[in-house]
Amino acid sequence: MPKSRKDSGYAMADAVRTKWEIPGICAALAILVLAVFGQTVRFGFVNFDDGENVYQAREVTAGFSLRGIGWAFTHAQVDRWAPLATISRMIDCQVYGLWAGGHHLTNVLLHALAAVFLFLAARKMTGAMWRSAFVAAVFALHPLHVESVAWVSARADLLCGMFFMLAIWSYATYGREPERRAQYAMSILWFALGLLSKTAIVTLPFLLLALDYWPLGRLRDKSQLGRLLVEKVPFLALSVAASAAAVLAQGRGVLKHANYPLWVRLENAVVTYAVYLGKTIYPVGLAALYPLMPNGWPPGQVIAAGLLLAALTAGAILLARKQPFLLTGWFWYLGMLVPMAGILQTGDAAYADRYTYLPQIGLWLAGTWSVAEVARERRGRIALGATGAAIVCVFAVMACRQTTYWQDSAALWSHTLDCTTGNYTAHNNLGNVLDEQGREADALAQYREAVRINSADPDAHANYARLLFKEGDTPDAMAQYQEALQIDPSSAPIHEYYGMDLFRIGRVDDATAQFRQSLQIDPNYGDAHTCLGNIMLSQGLAGEALAQYRDALQIDPTDKVADAVICKVLIYLFQHGRAQEAMTEARQTLDLVPGNQSLQDVLTQMQAARRGDAPGAIQH
Repeated sequence: MPKSRKDSGYAMADAVRTKWEIPGICAALAILVLAVFGQTVRFGFVNFDDGENVYQAREVTAGFSLRGIGWAFTHAQVDRWAPLATISRMIDCQVYGLWAGGHHLTNVLLHALAAVFLFLAARKMTGAMWRSAFVAAVFALHPLHVESVAWVSARADLLCGMFFMLAIWSYATYGREPERRAQYAMSILWFALGLLSKTAIVTLPFLLLALDYWPLGRLRDKSQLGRLLVEKVPFLALSVAASAAAVLAQGRGVLKHANYPLWVRLENAVVTYAVYLGKTIYPVGLAALYPLMPNGWPPGQVIAAGLLLAALTAGAILLARKQPFLLTGWFWYLGMLVPMAGILQTGDAAYADRYTYLPQIGLWLAGTWSVAEVARERRGRIALGATGAAIVCVFAVMACRQTTYWQDSAALWSHTLDCTTGNYTAHNNLGNVLDEQGREADALAQYREAVRINSADPDAHANYARLLFKEGDTPDAMAQYQEALQIDPSSAPIHEYYGMDLFRIGRVDDATAQFRQSLQIDPNYGDAHTCLGNIMLSQGLAGEALAQYRDALQIDPTDKVADAVICKVLIYLFQHGRAQEAMTEARQTLDLVPGNQSLQDVLTQMQAARRGDAPGAIQH
């Protein structure tokens, strides 16, 4: 029977509505992200890897360049190989310099794009617009994702997430329309870019098989299984290559924490799977770092967590025929958490909010489709929509508040200590903040607590030693330094700190040995060159001191200390009858660091004074 004009009108109205709903939902998601996380443009960097990743990394602060790209692909930052994340920081430094708000803004925009792409991918896979919109909105605003957005150093999560969404969107397009082979190729490309951002998505090939089961329905014909497996081979090859690169880059970090027994790591993995479930539903008490329990979790908690995971897995399998979304959603969660489960421990954290950034999507897919199946009547759909809107609003308010804790290091670590116990890293980092603020007594108390909680933390011992020395307790300070170096004799900064305090008490030879040991560990450690220069200058060895300062400045052309001292040494040489030597040294230094304005000014003044053009130039 041909359609009536009335039916055609309804169809046209639906098409028009759909045409406007999709961009409207995309715009709403972006606006929500900006409304909640836009406040971060007023935030600064925090002393939680931001220095090593951004403002203290001279290769990054130098900005975007071909040399920088090569460095990003051949070096790891904080034991993490994520070249595209590193390059994105270089671009930020090129555009914003070290204005932290600009780096935060990039994070917010990337997260907004990831939320929009998730909506489009879920809609392409399932054909369900409003369910997909709800999943994307929860992803955009869930408090567990605050860490990934508000922390500059979490850039890898956001880039990886954005490319991940594009990969599954392209794959879903190909799965729905197999003749569009270009979309299959694009999915591989997006996956490769995601791996170069962060290797956390190495399990994507297995997730794609789960998506073939539901919602794409490509596994209904069992005869197609072989072809579907072959399709995953390029993805699997990329996963293997990226995993090998990550292990090579992160090997030092893995070995550093290999002292945690395997049984502790396995127990931790089981418990944290359950912890993430709880925090997904009730996201309170969120912190920047949750300390690993060196003696493992209480047996009762491990058993309860294991039974919960086993029951949920069995339920998803048993209900798979009638509710296939449960199986896909649950295994999305289980599988994507494997790389972050801590079996290969690379830090002292038991778990982290940012690890849920992509795995949590599976839980919301399974939960949303399960509830929607119950609410098939119109009245039920209205109630469901109202409930969904309320959930989104509650999460938005909670995320907004959670974001405020990332405004600066003091707020971050104070809140972390309110939410956790036995957190020696938080005590140590808060001590650093208080020390910078001149609150030495409060900082000393924080360092003392960090050492009490974990006597095997060399950084806490070294920081404690620094302040003990300032307070005049030299014997205890020296003992703390020795303890720190006994724990980690390969720490260049600790050797430097120890050397500086030895120099202050007149033990020049011992101090020199510490600085040389620091340079033996890290030849590019500019501060140690500066310290050696100070010793040589104190002994009247101006030429030797100048060579050390020049080495420091060549390593880091932005080193203001080395820059200033070089200028002072050059003027000292000039004023003490060694004008030609001073001018030669100035020219040689400028050859190493061309464009250094302060050195150029000093050279110009010396030349003017030498000619007699400006008698007061060099004194000025």
